[in-house]
Order: sequence, then C-alpha cells, then structure tokens
Amino acid sequence: MDLKVAVVQFDIIWEDTKANLSHLTKRFEELEKDTDLVVLPEMFHCGFSMSTQNNVQKDGGIVLQWMRKMSEKHGVALVGSVVTETNGRVTNRLYVVDGESVESYDKRHLFTMGDEHLHYQKGYERLIVVVKGWRLCPLICYDLRFPVWSRNQGDEYDALIYIANWPESRSEVWDVLLKARALENQSYVVGVNRIGKDESLNYSGSSQIIDAKGHVLVNTSDNDIIAYGVLCKDELRRFRSVFPVLKDADNYELKSSE
Repeated sequence: MDLKVAVVQFDIIWEDTKANLSHLTKRFEELEKDTDLVVLPEMFHCGFSMSTQNNVQKDGGIVLQWMRKMSEKHGVALVGSVVTETNGRVTNRLYVVDGESVESYDKRHLFTMGDEHLHYQKGYERLIVVVKGWRLCPLICYDLRFPVWSRNQGDEYDALIYIANWPESRSEVWDVLLKARALENQSYVVGVNRIGKDESLNYSGSSQIIDAKGHVLVNTSDNDIIAYGVLCKDELRRFRSVFPVLKDADNYELKSSE
C-alpha cells in the first residue's frame, strides 16, 4: 500500500495559537482528497518559544482537539508537536492523530544552545506508530543530529519523520543529515520545517521527502506550500531485499539517562 504524504510548510505566527490554527484550518481545505498523512512543523501553533507559560496546553488542550477535528473531518492522519503540560511536566510533545487514535512522543534531545532544557522536560521513549499499514518513527528537530536514537534496529519502521524549526544558518546540515538518516536506515525520510522569521532566527524551509536510496523526491525550497509525495511500500521492500544492509547492522541497547 502506498502512503500519500502532505508536508505543510508555512510561516508560524509567533506565540499566537489561535491565529495559527485559524490559518491552518483554511489551508486544510486545500488538501488533495487522497491524502493519507499530513505533517506539520515543530510547535506549529506558536513557534519555537521558551515562554512556556504563554503557549502551554494542558494535556494537549485546544491544539490537540483541533488536530483530532482536522483528522476526522479530512480523513487524514496528522503529525505535529505541541507545548504540553501533563502531570506537572512540560514537554515538546509530538502527537500522531489518526481519527480517534492519539499517540505521542516527547522530544528526547533538547536544544541546550537555545535553553530548551531549562524550560522543557526530555522524553525517554521512542515511538513507532502504525498509520495506514506504515510503521512510522516520528522525531523532533534536534533529534536529527543523533543517529543512534533513530537507528532502524531489526527493521522496526518504514519511514522516519522529522518535524522542525531548523534555522536557515544551518540549512546545509539539515540537507545532509536528512539524506544520511535515509541511507543508513534504508528508510523513507520526511522532514518538515517552517519558513519565515521568529524573534531571533530566519527559517528557509526546505521540507523534504527522501527515499531509502537517498533520492530527494520532494524539496519545497522556501515556499509557503503544501507539497505531496507518495511513499511506495513495494519499492521499499524490493530495495531492502536485494540490498539487505539492515541485516548487517550492529545491535545495541539504549539505557535511560534519567
């Protein structure tokens, strides 16, 4: 079964959840009808803000409610991260919403150079979620720099998803690492970034879909755009069968650093 993915790249309005949700609600009306999965940038409702008190959503709050509404209305699965407080812990939490199904992943690698670790709690569990027959491993921004965390041990997933607020000054790193993650894990990679400017940084987008051979299938450049790519399960299986890199990979066990 193929998976049609829509990457939504836009200029996030700084710390204005209501305005961002209103904007995206209108954009969702433009979705092509056969879309299976919609991927939004990191902290799509407010931008990469350390002012958690201005943006925090209790147990996902109205943002998660909005995600569920969009998923059900348009018949798509939806990925995006939300400033979330649960049981007193504030996390950069990625939600995968598919109708009534909601699963989550808390960002593991917090961006210390931007003081993210001073405002958010890190996560300790990786998520593998099945959407329309596809095994997906969704991760967040700075996680991209840490290949051990994303390693496809034992053929666990079919596609990696990275959602980000990745600055223009490091755009070449974004390009290189997305392609590296695809090649080393024999996996599709979907990387979704924002455009525009926040209080201190510029963002140039370059959201991408890359196949397991490292071929860039979609690159949005710096446009405000919804772009589409189709992931082909049969093609992925054939490539892994004739060139079984994953069978020769090293095994290891990750230990919690709590």
